[in-house]
Amino acid sequence: MSQQGPILVVSTTRRPSFAASLDEAKMFPVIDATWADASRAVAQLQPAAVFAAMSETAEPGFGALAKQIAARQPYLPLIAIDPTTLLPENAIPFVQAGGNPDRLTARLRAALRVRTLHATVMRRLDDEPAARPLAEIDLVRDATVLLIGRGAAYPALSVALGERMGVVGALSIEAAAKHLNTRDIDGIVLGEGFSVRVVDAFLTVLAEDPRFRNLPVILTSNELAPTYDLANLEIIAGEPARVAANAVPLIRQRALEIHLSRTLRSIDAGGLLDPQTGLLTPAAFNRDFATAVYHTLSRGGGLSVARFAFDPAHPRAQLDGARILSRLMRQMDFGAVQPDGSVIVVFTETDLRTAHMIARRLSSVMRHTSHGKRDTRSEPSVTLATMLPSDTAQSLLARLDQEAHRAAS
Repeated sequence: MSQQGPILVVSTTRRPSFAASLDEAKMFPVIDATWADASRAVAQLQPAAVFAAMSETAEPGFGALAKQIAARQPYLPLIAIDPTTLLPENAIPFVQAGGNPDRLTARLRAALRVRTLHATVMRRLDDEPAARPLAEIDLVRDATVLLIGRGAAYPALSVALGERMGVVGALSIEAAAKHLNTRDIDGIVLGEGFSVRVVDAFLTVLAEDPRFRNLPVILTSNELAPTYDLANLEIIAGEPARVAANAVPLIRQRALEIHLSRTLRSIDAGGLLDPQTGLLTPAAFNRDFATAVYHTLSRGGGLSVARFAFDPAHPRAQLDGARILSRLMRQMDFGAVQPDGSVIVVFTETDLRTAHMIARRLSSVMRHTSHGKRDTRSEPSVTLATMLPSDTAQSLLARLDQEAHRAAS
């Protein structure tokens, strides 16, 4: 993979030991810099990635360097080696102790893939004047983490993570596997409550699935060495607040990757998809809905619509719900977010009974995300309507609105 620039290693010594693994992997050129020269080196060399060798105390210039790197585009990975303090949101932790000697280069290559994806999106946006610009979003708030555990620390971890991002809770490995197959997960935090053998089996399965090899996986116990083929597997032990803070950078990078992938799909679709949710834009939805109604009336068949309404007090629940619908609804169906935050999904060639069954399955997936409090869940209110021979696109949507108001009252 092209690095698009040199690798910058910042340390108090001229050549830290971990740099040898970069040389062995032929990730060159690797350029050394002291902390006093780091800022100037980033500006002049325009590196593809920056490694920061952390000492037992916080480096005095690390915070300023992290801010400088965060402002650069395309995405510039910053990897902190053996951090002992809480990290900025864009500083990816890497603990050298134990395990696979190739972990560092795997971590770097995963980060460089995100950088390449960001550069690709920026180039495509420049080539497509009509494309929607890259959205400025809070990547941490935008992320969803899967918390697996059932020990005493589980509630505290749930709150510590939920204050920063969406949390999907799983009390068993089997439940976790279902969430991984049905949702866009930006990271896994594996807590207490499972034997070493169970955790080993779970990590082995993750490593064997190409979908999850770059997924951040945070272990809160050091009972297992990070020797699995998982580029972003890290051990972060300690208090729940520390685990959450130092897990954020890896999860944030994954959220950026997913956001860039959705943006690229939106560009490929001519701007008809919303890069935030993967659903249609309102204009595209109105056009396709009018066409679907016309074809159903002229050719026969069934057409049903469903409105998924979320608690307006929790905007993140609306976003999670829209993304779940985008991922799980059938290829023949389509939907869009409405101005009030609800989502309307059109089930083509579907009668009301089948639409009820599909909507029930979709809404059941949304009941497991919390947002800081264990009792706050993304469970939508669902209303449905089916098309009658006398309907138009406008009258069908109006009837759906009436059903929604009737259900709310």
